[in-house]
Amino acid sequence: MSGHSRWQRLVPRTLTTRLVITAVALVAVVSALVAAATTVAMRDYLTGRLDTEVVDALTRATGPGPGFRDPRTGAGRAMDFRGQRVGTLAALVGECSQSGFVLVDSGSGPTDDPLSAEALASVAEAVDDGAREVQVDGHGSYRIHAETVADGCDLVVGLPLTDVDAAVTSLVRWEAALALLGVLVAGTAGTVVVRRQLRPLNEVARTAHAVAELPLASGAIDISERVPERLTDPRTETGQVGAALNVLLDHVESSLEARHRSEQQVRQFVADASHELRTPLTTIAGYTELARRREDPETTRTALAKVEEESARMTALVEDLLLLARLDAGRPLLREPVDLTRLAVEAVTDARVLAPDHHWRVELPEGGPVEIVGDQLRLHQVLTNLLTNARKYTPAGTTVTVGVSPHGFEVRDDGPGFPPDLVGTAFERFTRGDAARHREGGAGLGLSLVKAIVSAHGGTVTLDSVPGETRIAVALPRGPRPATT
Repeated sequence: MSGHSRWQRLVPRTLTTRLVITAVALVAVVSALVAAATTVAMRDYLTGRLDTEVVDALTRATGPGPGFRDPRTGAGRAMDFRGQRVGTLAALVGECSQSGFVLVDSGSGPTDDPLSAEALASVAEAVDDGAREVQVDGHGSYRIHAETVADGCDLVVGLPLTDVDAAVTSLVRWEAALALLGVLVAGTAGTVVVRRQLRPLNEVARTAHAVAELPLASGAIDISERVPERLTDPRTETGQVGAALNVLLDHVESSLEARHRSEQQVRQFVADASHELRTPLTTIAGYTELARRREDPETTRTALAKVEEESARMTALVEDLLLLARLDAGRPLLREPVDLTRLAVEAVTDARVLAPDHHWRVELPEGGPVEIVGDQLRLHQVLTNLLTNARKYTPAGTTVTVGVSPHGFEVRDDGPGFPPDLVGTAFERFTRGDAARHREGGAGLGLSLVKAIVSAHGGTVTLDSVPGETRIAVALPRGPRPATT
């Protein structure tokens, strides 16, 4: 196993553990820094006080008195160490008769404990180096201060660092105990607080798990699970996660509903297409059987005519289905200049020939021809389907108007209109109106082709219908003109 993998296994995985460890580590680091700073400050303070005491002791030893005695000649007055505390070090070092002692408690009072030659050498070396601290053999560490009492002869007075070290050691122990206590308190309190603060996030996770356990593979999907509103406050991180999850669930639910509707539409589409194809196939099979049984020419001619008629009907239906499939697949249409005014005039002219019992009108814009970029053949099919729909489902004498504008075109009629329950589904495939109003047969693909072709052009189609006025408006983008070569 690599070192990186081993390290990953040691890293905590839960957010609670990571946050608690982070908090505890911060408390430990801060405690260590505070303890170190406090220890250094305390030692400096105590050492400074000890230095003051050392200087005071040296001043008392060399201050005014009965006289001073030169250690080489014996002349002058003597140095007075009476009243000094136990542990005080005094020594003469330099170019004189070196000697020294430490005041120790003999039980009956302070007494001199002479310094060894090694101890005197250590003191002399420290004085020469200008050091303020020296390790005296047999007596521990001392803070010292020296003053010249004669040419080349220094008087050294020192006090032990025992009390300073003891105080600092005690402080360090207390700091370690308090730091450990702080770490324990931080770990316990951090665990409680972090778990409490992450409780809303756990609720969000439970919602996600509940949704993940739902069967979403097929069928109608109802995702009722949502993060509670109290956990969707955008001012908090958990609220942002909860709100985002609710938005995601809404999107997933709407997408699954759309998928289910699409599946249902595909099933219905296949069923309707099968039904529409079965009728002409059944008719062809019946007339073929009739012609085989009756071999007279009249019956044969009738059967062949009917077979030809049903074959044409079936061919038109298959072509419409293929066109819808191509449009659904996103097949690109032609992009060429199309004159909508000319298209409208031609379509209305054809409609007058097919239905002379209707009144056909064209409304053209005053600014001249309207040109867009699109597929002329498909747009002509849109107009033809709309006019055919108006012709088939309105009685004789109905006025049908085609209006052209810079934004597209519309087809209006003053017929009985669409049934109210059909308006919302008029552009769905295999949708038919009331059979009693049919004047001609059809597969119910005309308006669905209109919507598919218009959508492929990036446009929209809308239907408004009340008795006496039906309006189907087609809005098309003008689009850039294609480049000419």
